[in-house]
Amino acid sequence: MDVLKGIFGNNTAAQMLLYIYHYSDAYASVIAKDLNIPVTPIKNQLTRFENSGVLISKQFGRTRVYFFNPKSPFVKPIKEILGMVHQAIPLSEKERIFSSRRKPRRKGKPVYART
Repeated sequence: MDVLKGIFGNNTAAQMLLYIYHYSDAYASVIAKDLNIPVTPIKNQLTRFENSGVLISKQFGRTRVYFFNPKSPFVKPIKEILGMVHQAIPLSEKERIFSSRRKPRRKGKPVYART
């Protein structure tokens, strides 16, 4: 994770992008809850990445959900870096970081990234 912190400038940004990479979409309060980070820095980072064009968002009711921007030329290299870091994280650590279940999963099936 130190590599991501160095690239993206701070730990919150690195953790948040890795979280969105893993789940493919997310909203501020669930990221804050799962990563145990206050929601304000998460919202600030989401806004920063959306303003830069790396992320896009869509309103679902009262919830704003964020995704990687498929039209941004920077997303593919960013996702490649995130993928390398994600792959290097030991399974036990992935299960701790990404403990939130979004969809049912077969018992014993390992945690993996969607690409």
